Amino acid sequence: MSEALLASGAGTGVTAPAPASGARQFWRRLRTQRAALVAASVVALLVLVALAAPLLTAIEGQDPSTYHPDLIDSGRGGVPIGSFGGISAEHWLGVEPQTGRDLFARLVYGARVSLGVALAATVVQVVLGVGVGIAAGLGNRLVDQVLSRATDVIVAMPLMVLSLALMAIVPSGFPRPVLVALVIGLIAWGGTAKIVRAQTITLKELDYVAAARLSGWSTWRIARRELLPGLAAPVITYAALLVPMNITVEAALSFLGVGVKPPTASWGQMLTAADIWYQAAPQYLLLPAGALFVTVLALTVLGDGVRTALDPRAASRLSIGTGRKREGKA
Repeated sequence: MSEALLASGAGTGVTAPAPASGARQFWRRLRTQRAALVAASVVALLVLVALAAPLLTAIEGQDPSTYHPDLIDSGRGGVPIGSFGGISAEHWLGVEPQTGRDLFARLVYGARVSLGVALAATVVQVVLGVGVGIAAGLGNRLVDQVLSRATDVIVAMPLMVLSLALMAIVPSGFPRPVLVALVIGLIAWGGTAKIVRAQTITLKELDYVAAARLSGWSTWRIARRELLPGLAAPVITYAALLVPMNITVEAALSFLGVGVKPPTASWGQMLTAADIWYQAAPQYLLLPAGALFVTVLALTVLGDGVRTALDPRAASRLSIGTGRKREGKA
């Protein structure tokens, strides 16, 4: 409840009950969704692997950039020597065709780049979208019209085409992962802004926001103290669904050759180099593709679980682990 509304009711002798912990309620609802918990465990494991990439590769005794020409058969076009792509005690997942670089090391370091770029791009999208959406929702008619039309233009822009154009003109010396995150974030914030604007228009008509206005609070203070808590649920939900989308965009840009450049490892860049090896060395294609699939699926399921936990009135779009079995018994 608003501080302004509480202040207006001071002296009435009525004591407001202490609100229940929002975080506790959220966790209690999330625990009932087994699919979301499994997805959260998978995401936590992936993040842990990405953070511990130097330690894991040190245990294996390899690194993602060292060439091993003695482990590939140059007479057969660079196919790894040995069965299953050269899997051995020294190379846990085999080696890369033509170069002999360790696949395990490149896979775990690629997780760092892919997850890092997706998370950074999501932060940029959320910050810009929330700022523009609140400004449009609280501003006068002219401000709302200008910002809404600008948002419509951003939403209408083809993300991949514009990203390709921007990535092609930036100097090659600029750090590529940072550039990919900035390009995705600066182009794809329109959806967040639209959601925040619509929610802001709804929230500003409520009594506690009106009480804050009557109390003489500034627009910035109203946005920070009254609107942002109400916007947390839809923004967090949408951000959770943006992360897997951004991972896919990063992989697509790297696959098209304008994203992360060698020798930096990323899953999209690995897929680019593996497209001609799916018959001679299938693990070179299946490993990054499988990692990308599992990550996107886990983040999507987790995002749906977060959405349902934050808004218990909305039924989950997934039928796995959402309690339908209990409803059937009832």
